[in-house]
Amino acid sequence: MHYSLGKRAIAEAAGTAILLCAIVGSTIALENVSGSGATAGIAGSLVVGATFVAIILALGPISGAHFNPAVTLGAAIGGAAPWREVPAYVCAQLAGALTGVAAAHAMFGHALIAVSQHARGGFGQYFSEFVAAFGLMFVIAGCVRSKSPNTHLAVAGYLAAAGWFTASGAFANPAVAMARVLTSSSSGIALSDALWFAVFELLGAACAALFFAYALKAQISEPDMTLVIGRASPATWRAA
Repeated sequence: MHYSLGKRAIAEAAGTAILLCAIVGSTIALENVSGSGATAGIAGSLVVGATFVAIILALGPISGAHFNPAVTLGAAIGGAAPWREVPAYVCAQLAGALTGVAAAHAMFGHALIAVSQHARGGFGQYFSEFVAAFGLMFVIAGCVRSKSPNTHLAVAGYLAAAGWFTASGAFANPAVAMARVLTSSSSGIALSDALWFAVFELLGAACAALFFAYALKAQISEPDMTLVIGRASPATWRAA
C-alpha cells in the first residue's frame, strides 16, 4: 500500500513525538526516583530502545520510520529517498519532536516549554554525535540492503548501546537535539551545543550513506521513502 506524502509526514510527526515523549518523560520520571545514576541510565536506555521497536513496527510500513532528519538526509544521499520529499519529512520530524517535549512536560506538571542551560560542549561530545549518527545510518542501510526482517531490533539495540559507549549519550538525531533545548530536565541541552550536535549528526549520517553508496557499491532501485526502515515497497538494496 502506498501512502501520500501528507500521510507519511503525519506518521513521521507522530512517531517523533512519541520518541521525544519517551526520552524526556522517562528522564523526568527517573529524576523523581531515588537510585544510582547507572541504574537510571540503564532504565532510560531500555525505555528508548523499547519505544523505537514499537514505533518502527507501527509506522515503518507507512513512512519508513525515519523519525530523524539525519536518517532522511542519509536516505536521500544513498538514493533510497527522493530529495523532493526531504523538506516535508524534516519539518514533520521537527514539529513532532517539539510536540513530544511539550507532552512530556504536561504529563509531569512542568511548564510546556523550559529552555535548557545544560552545557554539553567540547569536541569529544560533538564527535560522539558524529559516531552515533554514522553508526545508526550504517546499521539501517546494512539491514535494509540485506532485507533483514529485524531492522527494528537492530536500530533499538544499537541506540541503547550507543547511549553508553558515546560521550554524548548518543542523541544521533537533529530533531531530538533541537527539541531537547526546550526541556529543563537533565535530558536537556543548551542551544549553542545543540546546533553543533545537529551539524555533526548530519555529517555522520551523510558519511555512512556515502560509505554504503560508494565504498560498498550499494545502490537502490525505485527510490521510495518507505525503504529506509519500513517494507512497504518491493524495491530492495542490491550490489552494483
